[in-house]
Amino acid sequence: MKIAIITGASSGLGEQYLRHIVRLYPDVKAVWAIARRQERLQALAEECGEGRVVPFPLDLISYDSYDALKQRLEAERPEVAILINNAGYGTLGNFDEMELLSQARMVDLNNRALTAVTSAVLPYMSKGSFIINVCSIAAFAPNPRMTVYCSSKAYVYSFSKSLRFELKNRGINVLVVCPGPMDTEFLPVAGIGKGSSHTFDTLPRCNPVTVAERSLKRAAAGKGKYTPRFFYKLYHLLSNLLPHALVMHMSKT
Repeated sequence: MKIAIITGASSGLGEQYLRHIVRLYPDVKAVWAIARRQERLQALAEECGEGRVVPFPLDLISYDSYDALKQRLEAERPEVAILINNAGYGTLGNFDEMELLSQARMVDLNNRALTAVTSAVLPYMSKGSFIINVCSIAAFAPNPRMTVYCSSKAYVYSFSKSLRFELKNRGINVLVVCPGPMDTEFLPVAGIGKGSSHTFDTLPRCNPVTVAERSLKRAAAGKGKYTPRFFYKLYHLLSNLLPHALVMHMSKT
């Protein structure tokens, strides 16, 4: 049976990926929706109907979640057509003022979980399937006041490009998507409210509906990267051309 797997599927961009796959990929018979909030996953499953969405409540910071995923894959042996690593979070503040556990958990979710889920799922993917790793414009250059977050996304960016190179001969594509800020739960979880960051107050927003739809199309077409909006494409170019010591003055949050 052909399936898709989405982490961080209960809200925001992950929810939009879920809705688009249900609508645009009739050959995908089930979408395993992974997130912590079982009640939210169940509500989405009921809303989408037809039994297409399979709630899979996991806390990906826990090592036990990887065993649960591997065991289910081994039991059902599905054909995974789409893997979307979307789970992640960030926090705003100077590193030396941030709580230790919050910073460590960010690395666990943004990096360790993405790596472990990809490793568990890859044996069930074949030619024509694809992976989308949700990254950020924060990967392009260091972002003061989001030091751990931007560093974790730099890992996702590098991991995605290298994995894409490795999997090319197997016909499995990897696309890294690097959006700017979106009006989702990410911002309040990060402690980014109105007035907390002049940069976030003024940056243009990306639409999660558009990001999901266009990145799915690009991944299916074999593209390796998607950065929405001209403003962020220009920022990416400048981050490649200018010294990061200068770019950090532009990117300070």
